Amino acid sequence: MNAKSIIKLQDLRKDFMMAGSPLHVLKGISLTIQEGEFVTIMGPSGSGKSTLLNILGCLDQASSGMYELDGEIIRNMSRNELADIRNRKIGFVFQSYNLLPRTTAVENVELPLLYNNTLTNKQIRERALEALEMVGLSDRLDHTPAQLSGGQQQRVAIARSLVNDPRVILADEATGNLDMKTSYEVMSIFQELNRHGKTIVFVTHEQEIAEFSSRTITFRDGLLIKDTNNENIQDAAVSLENYEELEEVWV
Repeated sequence: MNAKSIIKLQDLRKDFMMAGSPLHVLKGISLTIQEGEFVTIMGPSGSGKSTLLNILGCLDQASSGMYELDGEIIRNMSRNELADIRNRKIGFVFQSYNLLPRTTAVENVELPLLYNNTLTNKQIRERALEALEMVGLSDRLDHTPAQLSGGQQQRVAIARSLVNDPRVILADEATGNLDMKTSYEVMSIFQELNRHGKTIVFVTHEQEIAEFSSRTITFRDGLLIKDTNNENIQDAAVSLENYEELEEVWV
């Protein structure tokens, strides 16, 4: 059976007006991402990768071209329609975690569900607890972000992205603020989610991080210049074990 296409782009373009002149940020991007893929997007600053992620996440709309998400055409949708798509089909993980500082881990994870009027408070709490358990934080439910390490805060952010059972998880430099060991820990979670069928699109500037994905797309100057299936996918859990063994030697 052929895999289902989750994301389809055809000649996608995005222009911004700068000092009265158009700035062409995306210059005709065409690609398809299948259900269950783990795709990394790489490229230097200004290459268009973050602009693309904003469009994929329905935070912005393309100037022209076609974007289809899980069978729905994202074109000329109203703000409310875009918000509904985001809430139903997309989970976000950001470099800076974007957690509410005076709110506990479990309350942060509950936030996306507060817009779902079909769930009771008990169901919302159960879903949040399940998501935190999936990322190994069931013992940190009542901790605020200030009481958590950077890696633990990112785990809370990942749990929050999962709580609505999205079709796609979009991650923007999700390891950018983390040390190498913690990056391995976080990438092992993403790989485990992918093994359970989650489609992941992960923006990174680190080649080593891209090696944990099944496919790498490279951008430059608003163009897709390379699209490669990774033949030798690295296992983040193994990388973490190797790092910890080296740490023992260093100590």
